[in-house]
Amino acid sequence: MQDNNDFPVGTPGKKWSSDDKAQWLALQSVKRSYTADVVGQIEALAAQFEILNYGELTYDNTEYPLYALKSKHWDSTKPAVLITGGVHGYETSGVQGALRFASTKAQAYSRDLNLLIAPCISPWGYETINRWNPNAVDPNRSFYSGSPAQESAALMALVKEFEFVVHIDLHETTDSDNAEFRPALAARDAIEQKNWEIPDGFYAVGDSENPCHDFQAAVIAAVRQVTHIAPTDQQGMIIGVPITQQGVINYPLHKLGLCASVTNAKYTTTTEVYPDSPKVDSENCILAQVAAISGGLDYLLSVTK
Repeated sequence: MQDNNDFPVGTPGKKWSSDDKAQWLALQSVKRSYTADVVGQIEALAAQFEILNYGELTYDNTEYPLYALKSKHWDSTKPAVLITGGVHGYETSGVQGALRFASTKAQAYSRDLNLLIAPCISPWGYETINRWNPNAVDPNRSFYSGSPAQESAALMALVKEFEFVVHIDLHETTDSDNAEFRPALAARDAIEQKNWEIPDGFYAVGDSENPCHDFQAAVIAAVRQVTHIAPTDQQGMIIGVPITQQGVINYPLHKLGLCASVTNAKYTTTTEVYPDSPKVDSENCILAQVAAISGGLDYLLSVTK
């Protein structure tokens, strides 16, 4: 179990005050560039996509424009697909996987599908390698009306005008989840957090209210061609949740305010890769994300044609 007794911010047994959150924020620092790593790649895709500037975040006098890539020839007779990455900015392959798919695979699918790709929903989190935003709010628990996270609210405003059939949300599960982020959560909320065994490999999270078993199976099958699928722990679970098939668990997406609940898409999945595995490198993680998207879209095309 994780408690907040050893975390450097806050008072054990008490939820964080605004001063505690300010102290936590003062400990964060920029470690990489959203402009160089992400915006540059988006701008390079201007010939293939319409680039949407769907909002702007301002934190500590720094402005972060929010971008999405939209199929240039949007056709309302085609199924629409939403691909999101970087809800948790520290999860690198989610961001880079969305961009890699856009630059290498998207045009082939654009013949039959409309694509909207939001590769980096949380740019401050990307730059500081953080799960939260500067207000110590987790955007991936904030997809609901009156959201406290600007990042989540901006995406909800963007997608509300579209009807999507598929939404694939790209994530990672890292060693820092147990080492850093769950201790921070325990300290912030003054609630003990149960650590789980970090799964060594790829897994997917479906919706317990709409599990889409065949769709999840197609994602897993595609990823298996690129990297290994996470085994269960000794209790037959992945991150404390029973599997529904190899490499798949389900969460109540809407109840938890998760990004994959942001549309009414028939098929949804959240990908999770493990970049700290000795069996992979950053490139393999990116390719696993691309494979997950391709597997899901190939399944969609197989049931709609």
